[in-house]
Amino acid sequence: MTSRWPRVLPRSLFGRLMLILLCGLAAAQLLTFGLLWYERTRASQSMMAAYLARDVASSIAILERVPPQERASWLQRLDRRNYRYRLGAVPGGKEQAGELDPTIAASLAAVLGPAYRIGIDASPGDGRPRLRLQLHDGTPLAIELNPASMPLAEWLPALLAAQLALIVLSCLLAVRIATRPLAQLAQAAEAISPESAAQPVAEHGPAEVAKAARSFNAMQARIAQHLQERTRILAAISHDLQTPVTRMRLRTELMEESAERSKWQADLDAMQSLIQEGIAYARSAHAATEQPMQVDIDALLHALASDYQDAGQAVELHGAAHRKLTTRPQALRRIVSNLVDNALKFAGSADIEVTAADGRISIAVLDRGPGIPEHEQAAVLQPFYRLESSRNPETGGSGLGLAIAQQLSAALGGELTIANRKGGGLRASLDLPLPALPEKQA
Repeated sequence: MTSRWPRVLPRSLFGRLMLILLCGLAAAQLLTFGLLWYERTRASQSMMAAYLARDVASSIAILERVPPQERASWLQRLDRRNYRYRLGAVPGGKEQAGELDPTIAASLAAVLGPAYRIGIDASPGDGRPRLRLQLHDGTPLAIELNPASMPLAEWLPALLAAQLALIVLSCLLAVRIATRPLAQLAQAAEAISPESAAQPVAEHGPAEVAKAARSFNAMQARIAQHLQERTRILAAISHDLQTPVTRMRLRTELMEESAERSKWQADLDAMQSLIQEGIAYARSAHAATEQPMQVDIDALLHALASDYQDAGQAVELHGAAHRKLTTRPQALRRIVSNLVDNALKFAGSADIEVTAADGRISIAVLDRGPGIPEHEQAAVLQPFYRLESSRNPETGGSGLGLAIAQQLSAALGGELTIANRKGGGLRASLDLPLPALPEKQA
């Protein structure tokens, strides 16, 4: 059974830390306020009980000394906001000794002494507590209590709001300082590529974050060394293979015309193609060596389509971007050429569609070939992966065309996606962001 906490807590570390800190500090603040309020209330009640006992004792002493016929006129003088006096017999009420504050009862008993026997009940009307006793001449006296709650200062809600706002700001600043290096580290990890591997992440912040940044920088350095080593290995292999391949090609040229000679030459051509494509894939990881420049996308694609048409290939260009793009033109041309070559190999024709919308330029190459099964569309972007079962088995290729296009697309900051078309065929689309720099005016 899955926990419900992930549905309640924010997904980001920043949000979770903010929620935990705010809840903890707010709970501590409210608990402190509650304890102070309780202590203040108990102290005030104790002081009020002592005052009430002394005032009641004074009032009873006055009533004992004035003539009975003048006592009624003294009642208004003796009444207070929280209690008042009633002479004579009053209707009895429900006994509620337990509801009277024991501090008040103890104070009255201590001040009045054993000369007065105090009874406690509730007024029949409003149910408020009432003290009952008799004066020395037998006159009944009732003291009706009207307990008042602790008044709330007008400035107290504003103070609580200011304290909570200060807590929120402090938590926001603390969590932001603590998590900003992690966010920068995550952005660097998402943007890691061969062209940015040499750019280290700032090693600041808490000790744990700084240690993670140092580890990340070390990882980037190892990746850069690995890529450079891969290029050197492929270059060395290509250099070492060129000589024996050339010797074998010369020997086949000296052979008499025969089926065996044709087979040898075909194998040598395949080996030469594999060597060249391997070198091209290694170089595609370092597309940053080409300097970016502003190019007219429509002119570049028109020239590319014209080259194919001059060679007798069925390639058509549709749409226009009507925009200029700051990019690496040779890398972009290589991407589109690989996609077009792939379409020509398996479908015999290709259509290039260009659109510009929502801040992006989309270059799509469409064909009507056999397509690619959906479960293998991600795999074909990996190097040396071939679809012999779904494509023509006689034209399998080396499996590097789409891999090179994918790697160059990432180096240009774009995204390469492939999908089957309705009615058959494949759509390979390259999406590039529009330039951040302003276009030059003609």
